[in-house]
Amino acid sequence: MAWIKRNLFFIIGAVAAVALLGFAGFYNFKGWKHNADAREELNKAYEEIKRLNNQPIHPGFGKVDNIKLAREQQKEIRDVFAGAARNFQSPAAIPDTTNVTSGEFTAALRRTVDQLTREAARASVLLPPDFKFSFSQQFRLLNFAPGSLKPLAVQLGEVKALCDVLIKARVNHLDGIQRERISTDDLTGPQTEYVEFHSQTNELAVLTPYQITFRSFSPELAQVLAGLANSPNAFVVKGLNVEPAAATVAESPLDAPVAPVVPIYRAAPVPTLAGPDSDMSRRYDRYGIGGKMPTMPAATPQYYVAPAPAAKAALLSERQLRVTLQVELVKLLPKK
Repeated sequence: MAWIKRNLFFIIGAVAAVALLGFAGFYNFKGWKHNADAREELNKAYEEIKRLNNQPIHPGFGKVDNIKLAREQQKEIRDVFAGAARNFQSPAAIPDTTNVTSGEFTAALRRTVDQLTREAARASVLLPPDFKFSFSQQFRLLNFAPGSLKPLAVQLGEVKALCDVLIKARVNHLDGIQRERISTDDLTGPQTEYVEFHSQTNELAVLTPYQITFRSFSPELAQVLAGLANSPNAFVVKGLNVEPAAATVAESPLDAPVAPVVPIYRAAPVPTLAGPDSDMSRRYDRYGIGGKMPTMPAATPQYYVAPAPAAKAALLSERQLRVTLQVELVKLLPKK
């Protein structure tokens, strides 16, 4: 202890030196570890550069700038997408306003139904009695379920776009249109006006279902399908059911051509005079014998049935079709 007391400063300095040497060793080891990690990362980056340089697609050098070419190709792809989006336009809502009121929708609904009814009449498209184009429930209401006016306006515009295609194709009879239920009012409406499907939403668009039933011949059906394909709205036919329509009055057997009855007249036999005065060259003059004219028997008509006319062209024998179309309207989501 006496020695420690005599050499206290020496001992303190020795302990401090050992501590500093330990800290210096730890710092040196930490720096070495950091350098080793940095060297490893540098080697990885170097190997990646070598791999990229050996690839067939190169960033380019000199007059060749592959990065610029890639950006130009991206622009071309965006232009293609923009052009395709023109074929996915959504039908305009009726009325096409942000805040739709009950009065505005009621007036627009009555105006649209009246317009479609008149256009169908001009195109000779028959409609069921008191047809409201799947809006019978809304047609009798003055107050609507909260939050339903805007979706109803959108549906009205979509139904009009579908009916425009059918009327332009001049189908013979539009039996019905079915749409998706979107409000509590639809729960008490005619159930024949609604489909049991609901709109589906994915990362790109909303798919809204509709079902149409009509009667027509095959040329009108082809016009309907062509009209849906060429429409600026993206109508996609998901299902098609075709069956013979019920026989109409024009197809009744009573309307078959009837063979006419044609009379044929045969000449009556020439009368001869019997008895002693039968010599016509001597006894018969223009006034008759004894002032009496000979009686000529009347010609008796004989009847026969003419053959029935030949059948008409094959077009007249084509049967009317009853068509059920399941259609989805594709509506792109707004860009984020």
